[in-house]
Amino acid sequence: MPEPANGSSVALYWDFENIHAALCEDRDPGSYARPDNRFKPQEPLVAVQSVVDLAASFGPVAINRAYGNWQWFGRYRDQLLQNAVELIQMFPPGGSAKNGADIRLCLDAVEDIARFSHIGTVIVVGGDSDFMAVAQKIKAAGRTLIGVGTKATTNRHWAKSCHEFRYYESLVEVVEAPAVVAAEAPVAPAEGMGHGEGPSTENAPDAQDLLRRALRLLSEKKGEPWVNKAEVLVMMKRLDATFDLKAGGYTSFSAMVKAFEAVVEVQKGPHDQQLRLK
Repeated sequence: MPEPANGSSVALYWDFENIHAALCEDRDPGSYARPDNRFKPQEPLVAVQSVVDLAASFGPVAINRAYGNWQWFGRYRDQLLQNAVELIQMFPPGGSAKNGADIRLCLDAVEDIARFSHIGTVIVVGGDSDFMAVAQKIKAAGRTLIGVGTKATTNRHWAKSCHEFRYYESLVEVVEAPAVVAAEAPVAPAEGMGHGEGPSTENAPDAQDLLRRALRLLSEKKGEPWVNKAEVLVMMKRLDATFDLKAGGYTSFSAMVKAFEAVVEVQKGPHDQQLRLK
């Protein structure tokens, strides 16, 4: 069922070149500033899915907008399309090569929270101190502000001005690692499949990976390993709107959980069953 609209939605804003450049600098300090490296098609470094997953853990994502000079970032095409990112083209207006993405991002964020009451959480991806002013506006409007940036390049004053700040490196560790394990874990037959058939082998690994991601995000958000069963399916659909239990061959969410009992543990909770990763 759809969640209540008032204050539950998330707006995600990317200073895309900022986060990409930070990852370049982590690999090879000073490299991104060189014209022979900067002004050419860039190899993908940003794990777009990991950041979008974080955003989804706070609520349905209503705005997912990235700012940058996209003539250099075309190789991110598939990741951006798969996550429905709205691209805002920023051409440098002069010889300084400053595209003004941070200014445009701040203006849009302030305008959006004024127009849309259903935006309760704002997430800004970028490490510049330039975002401190918009942080004050967002908090004054009564919205929750989450920042995302790399450890080496994030301005500490900007990080402190957020309600919560997540370092990019920790998001990649937490969200992407399960995909490798999911491919190796055994899949048990699902309960109640009919005719004794198990889930589709084509869809099962994706379902298991999605279940893992949902459990990890909910567990991290709550600060405890056990999460209520009712919240998990909602989170899975936020992470992948195309997810369908029946298409995967499952008669119910309980049947799917049982199919993955090798990696998911179940216990009785005060009001509902609770799940955690083994």
